[in-house]
Amino acid sequence: MSVLERIQQPRDLRVLHADELLQLCQEIRDFTVENVQKTGGHISSSLGTVELTVALHRVFDSPRDKLVWDTGHQAYVHKMLTGRRENFSTLRQYGGISGFLVRTESEHDQFGAGHAGTSISAAQGMAVARDLKGEDHHVVAVIGDGALTAGMAFEGLNNIGHMRTRVIVVLNDNGMSIAPNVGAVSRMLEALRTAEPYRSAKHVARQVLEHMPGGDLAEEARRRIFNSLKALLIPNLLFEQLGFTYFGPVDGHDLFALEGLLERARDFRDGPIFVHVHSQKGHGYGPAEEDNVKWHGVSATGSAKPNAPQYTTVFADTVREILTADQRAVAITAAMPGGTGLLPLFKEFPERLFDVGICEQHAVTFAAGLATQGIVPIVAIYSTFLQRGFDQVVHDVAVQDLPVVFAMDRGGIVGDDGRTHQGLYDIAYLRILPGMTLMAPKDEGEMRQMLWTAYRHAAAGGGPVGIRFPRGIGEGVALDTPLAEMPIGVSETLREGSDLVILAYGHPVRAALEAADVLAREGVDATVVNARFAKPLDAERILTLAARIPRFVTVEEHVVAGGFGSAVGELLAERGVRVDLEMLGVPDEHVDHGAQSLWRRHYGLDRDGIVAAIGRRWPRLVPLPQPEESAG
Repeated sequence: MSVLERIQQPRDLRVLHADELLQLCQEIRDFTVENVQKTGGHISSSLGTVELTVALHRVFDSPRDKLVWDTGHQAYVHKMLTGRRENFSTLRQYGGISGFLVRTESEHDQFGAGHAGTSISAAQGMAVARDLKGEDHHVVAVIGDGALTAGMAFEGLNNIGHMRTRVIVVLNDNGMSIAPNVGAVSRMLEALRTAEPYRSAKHVARQVLEHMPGGDLAEEARRRIFNSLKALLIPNLLFEQLGFTYFGPVDGHDLFALEGLLERARDFRDGPIFVHVHSQKGHGYGPAEEDNVKWHGVSATGSAKPNAPQYTTVFADTVREILTADQRAVAITAAMPGGTGLLPLFKEFPERLFDVGICEQHAVTFAAGLATQGIVPIVAIYSTFLQRGFDQVVHDVAVQDLPVVFAMDRGGIVGDDGRTHQGLYDIAYLRILPGMTLMAPKDEGEMRQMLWTAYRHAAAGGGPVGIRFPRGIGEGVALDTPLAEMPIGVSETLREGSDLVILAYGHPVRAALEAADVLAREGVDATVVNARFAKPLDAERILTLAARIPRFVTVEEHVVAGGFGSAVGELLAERGVRVDLEMLGVPDEHVDHGAQSLWRRHYGLDRDGIVAAIGRRWPRLVPLPQPEESAG
């Protein structure tokens, strides 16, 4: 039996000898590489935290002590050591274990998180609750330096320092988030890594002060001189200025040095601690060390080669066309140059591409500032991450009616990343804003034209625009047509019929057409409309159809509440038009991880689901298949 197979709970780590611990770390790396390539997931981040995770679980007593991991990319080893190793074949699969932290999955997952920057604030809440209840356990936040660029992380640090809350913050510093980190914080951490050891500098300062004369009046002078000497000997430490006692940096792959430093942090009781761990993303696996961006997240092996381009690729190619055509255009990403497809453009347009780090709020207001000066920014951002900048979209963009284009990748069901990453809310949270234009393409060819339309509309003073498109490959349509503006708020009838109307928004358009083909074989003629716009709606076409066809179905890959179907219902109610309306979308529940096709089938957003929903709503129109009689 391998050492890893003997670990069922964290307490099993505490009986291992030194050589067994080193063997365990290698087995964890081998297990991670072998299994995650089968299921898909985050390899480099997990390989970089092997020794750190083992040390944390040996020094602290989870779940009594609270280990709060940021995002979850770095927590696969934590899952292995807390009783979930045998379930790794189901990682990120439909019905399997999550790729992130989930409180309902394990008592050792103290806080669920898929978005970066939440761990410090959550840890402080747990620590204050501990103190209010008179308890005495430890609370540890483990955050990567990429997540430390998030403004919320600094809000948490600031408040912990102010309150002197006894929290241990462990910084896993590898110089990376998904892509190389940007910003002044990254430069400061690099200075700390390369400076003389921090503790030695403090020791020198203390040696000087020990020879000063005593007395109460000299105490304040001692304190000020001590801080001044530190400033002379080491880089200016933001963490000390925020009220933390700083330990480190320590080699994140020296298990025993890590344990020693974490034990010191555990036993320190005078206020908050900041432990600086210097690690290497992808450590111990050659390919991941050489290209840890590529190996940050991998897809499951054995999948067929797609015969159409990714929506993300088409988006980036279109941004290139826009940047070439108009010098006013710029593009912004929040730490996702690779995920949004924009990475190659940074070399082509170095002055007009901006990566602001994991700072979605800043990205939106930065874009607003650009827009006030005649620049037209395209903010490339996942739908789930734009949620983090919602106040800025309202206050800084919409209220001022500024020409900002929000290009929302992963609009709809995202698949393996699960409930924290689903792009299922953007129509609802953007549709409420006055002056906002919202559109979604039926395929990648239409996306090219829509992105150009969105840019031109904004540039002409039309205000903010949001365009959503799905994760994954396109439909394989031609992409060689010249860019041309589409009329705002005008839909497209793809099929004529007199029995019912299917209004589809975005990705489900193809499923709606396929459903209409099935219905036709049952003698039911359906009109299929590619809605194109959720705001403004094509009121003229919708009302004209409602005047002669009494049955409407709306289909969208979004929550039903507040979505495209709700917009259609509001229009009909406002105009006093009566139709029998069926709204298909995601119900009032969270969507977990699993293949997009499985969830679309689950919620009836594919061809068969649309046909079945119509049959349930209008059984006289569409005969439902009869269940087979059981034998006997």
